[in-house]
Amino acid sequence: MGKELKGNMVIAQSGGPTVVINQSLVAAVTEARKHSRIKGIYGSLNGIKGILEERFTDLRRETYSTLKKVAFTPCAALGSVRKKPSEQECAEILRILQKYDVRFFFYIGGNDSAETANILSESAKKLNYEFRCFHIPKTIDNDLLENDHTPGYASAAKFVAMAVMGDNMDNISLPGVKVDIVMGRHAGFLVAASALARSSEDDGPHLIYFPERPFSKEQFLKDVEGVYSKLGRCLITVSEGIADEKGEAIASKFTKEVDTYGNVQLSGTGVLGDLLADMIKKELKVSRVRADTFGYLQRSFPSVFSEVDAKEAYEVGKLAVRYAVSTNIDGSIAIKRKPGKKYNAYFELVPLNKVARNTRNMPAKFINKQSNDVTPAFINYVKPLVGKLPEIGKLRYYPINKR
Repeated sequence: MGKELKGNMVIAQSGGPTVVINQSLVAAVTEARKHSRIKGIYGSLNGIKGILEERFTDLRRETYSTLKKVAFTPCAALGSVRKKPSEQECAEILRILQKYDVRFFFYIGGNDSAETANILSESAKKLNYEFRCFHIPKTIDNDLLENDHTPGYASAAKFVAMAVMGDNMDNISLPGVKVDIVMGRHAGFLVAASALARSSEDDGPHLIYFPERPFSKEQFLKDVEGVYSKLGRCLITVSEGIADEKGEAIASKFTKEVDTYGNVQLSGTGVLGDLLADMIKKELKVSRVRADTFGYLQRSFPSVFSEVDAKEAYEVGKLAVRYAVSTNIDGSIAIKRKPGKKYNAYFELVPLNKVARNTRNMPAKFINKQSNDVTPAFINYVKPLVGKLPEIGKLRYYPINKR
């Protein structure tokens, strides 16, 4: 029955935008146009909120020229949302989808979006409403289960590496202690990418801190003092999600704002950076201490994108549509990696409940024993995803004898 499904399609975007999220959107729309079983191609504005409010746009009317430009434009072209539907809202969403004869639904997003897709899929089964529900992966946090890496991560990682690369040169020019706060609630993949900024032995970041390892104030200050006494400067990158021994995020102690999924607001507040900078000033008596919170800049910076990321984001969007019209199951498209020295990715259809809600962390093999840096294994993992970075030129410094 599912293989003969015919009707309209709705696609929507959810969660934090990325540089390549529209690659998946355009790929899905372009692929959908090739299949006669898919009639109308509707975009829901602002995710499931747009469905509930019946705010749709006709994506069949968009020209290929427009779609091509949109694919290389950052941020959610359809608008995004952070919303977990209630049981009552699920019933209303499905009622609206039936009214518009929607038989194919695609939701681009992270683990929370996968959970929403899974909830709708299960609700549809209870109502015996036949339609295909697919999750298309996207998250700069790189924390989706079943995936080697996720669309959006590599481009954000490239931005972080380049930003820290520039910050390192700034720190060399005007020595002191600099703290950079990078996104990553539970997973340290993004802050770990700052290690790619190093082009020589003394380059920063000199210290990197992850949410996977308990944060100790005493050890942190000891680490900073060690680097500063040796180099006369210290560049530090810290995940916004660093937590204490009990697993409570340090930043969450200073903010109580939460979203509909119960996630405490961590990004963009500047609280954590100020806290750590103040700690260094007071405890280590360092006069020049600065802190920056990369905030939302790192996830949607125009023109800073990974070519691998763009290609794979397009592929998962295309494959989601192909699976939807050729199978009678719901699911998510996962990116896997074949073992070997040369980078080789492949794609796999996985059940929705395998990627819904829960997240993965950085493998222990990617973090050093001191919990303040990455290992060579991580560099080997991330390099082929990010691609080529700018080359840094440094003077050789030929001293002239004093007269």
